[in-house]
Amino acid sequence: MAQRRSPRFSGSKTRPSPAAAKAAGIAPAPGLTGPGTDPASWHPDTRMIHGGVLRSDFKETAEAIYMTSGFVYSTAEEAEAAFANTKPRFVYSRFSNPTVQMFESRMALLEGAEDSRATASGMAAVFASLACQLKAGDRVVSSDALFGSCQYVLAEILPKYGIETVLVDGRDLGAWRKALSKPTQAVFLESPSNPGLRIVDLKAVCDLAHKAGACVIVDNVFATPLLQKPFDYGADVVVYSATKHIDGQGRALGGIVLGSRAFINDKLQPFLRHTGPSLSPMNAWLLLKGLETLDLRLQRQCATAARIAEFLSGQKKVETVLYPGLKSHPQHALAMRQMKSGGTLVTFDLKGGKGGAFRFLNALKLILISNNLGDSKSLTTHPATTTHQRLGPELRKQQGILDGTVRLSVGLEAAEDLEADLAQALKAV
Repeated sequence: MAQRRSPRFSGSKTRPSPAAAKAAGIAPAPGLTGPGTDPASWHPDTRMIHGGVLRSDFKETAEAIYMTSGFVYSTAEEAEAAFANTKPRFVYSRFSNPTVQMFESRMALLEGAEDSRATASGMAAVFASLACQLKAGDRVVSSDALFGSCQYVLAEILPKYGIETVLVDGRDLGAWRKALSKPTQAVFLESPSNPGLRIVDLKAVCDLAHKAGACVIVDNVFATPLLQKPFDYGADVVVYSATKHIDGQGRALGGIVLGSRAFINDKLQPFLRHTGPSLSPMNAWLLLKGLETLDLRLQRQCATAARIAEFLSGQKKVETVLYPGLKSHPQHALAMRQMKSGGTLVTFDLKGGKGGAFRFLNALKLILISNNLGDSKSLTTHPATTTHQRLGPELRKQQGILDGTVRLSVGLEAAEDLEADLAQALKAV
C-alpha cells in the first residue's frame, strides 16, 4: 500500500531529508502522526481529502498553487548539487512541482500504488506508459475495443517505430491465450471499453500476460479508482484521463500513470522529464479539488445511470442498451465481480441508423452534445462520427459501434428530468 511521501525533488530516486524539505519551505502536512493517522489505514474518502498534502510555512488550509516554472538557488554550489541529485529539491516544474506532486501522492494513495506521475492529458499518460518501456522489435498485445486515440497510438504510431501491435477481441480468452503464446513486452486494455462497455477478465489476462513476460497496462477511466482496482487483479500499471470523473466538472485536462516505484523511477520518470508532457500546477489544483467530491458525485451518477439504463430498455425505439449493471449485459456477471457498480456510462443503439441518432441528439433539450464524459452535466455523443470516426465502418462494426449507437455520460441532474428529456427526444427518432 502506498505511503505518504516526502516531497519529491527533481525526479530523484532518493527522498529528501526533513531538513531538505524544511529548507524548501514545504513539508508533509503537520499533525498527521500517531494512531489512526497513517494514510494507509484511511478510508478512500479520507485519502481523497487529506492524502499527499504539502503545506508551506504559511500553514494554508487549501492546497497551495505553486504557479512557477522554476525555483531559485542560494548559491551556484546548491544548483550543482540539485542537478547532481546529491541535494534533492525542486528544480524545474517540467520535472516536478509541489502542487502536481500533491495530486500524484493523493492518487497513489487512492489507487493503492507505490508511486505515480501526472501528465498534461489522459492520452499523454497512455502514450507515456507505453513509449517509456518499448523499443524497436518489441511486441504489444491489446484489446481491440479502444478509445479512438488509443487505437491510433497502438495501430498507427507504435508500428512506425518498429513495435509490433496485435489487437484481439478483449472478451475472448482464447484470443488472448493465442496472442500471448509468444514473448510480449506489454499488454494494453480498457475495461469497460469506450464506447461499447465491453469487459475484459482482468485476472485471467494478467496471468496470461505475465507468463509471456508482459507489463499489463489498464486504462481504468470508465471504472474510476473507486469502482475497480486493477492492481488487485494483477495489473502492473494503471492510467487515467483525469479530465473525466476525477475533475468531473469540465474544467481541466490531466492524466496520470500509476505503478511500482521501480517502473515510475526507472522507466517513466526519465521519459517524462525529457519529453515534457507535464501537468500544469493550476490543473493539478483543480484535480485535487475534484478528488474531494469524487465519491459523492460517483454515487449519484451511478445510481442515476442504472435508472436511465432501465428506462431506455423499455423504449420501443431503442434496439439495444448496454450497461454493465444490467443483467441483460452479456458480461454482467464478470463486470459485477470486478466492479462495485455499473458506472456512469450508458451506450444504446437507436432505430433508424445515423439519421435516427442525429434526430434524437438534435431533439435533446437538457442533455448536451459533447465528446467528453464523467462530467457533472449529462453529455451524449455519436461515436461513429466523433470519437471513433477515423476507424472506418468495418472496424467500428467489429467493436460494436453502429450508425445508430449513442453514448450517454450521466451527470448530476435529477433522474426524472433526464428521463423526460430522453423521452421527448426519442419521439424524433
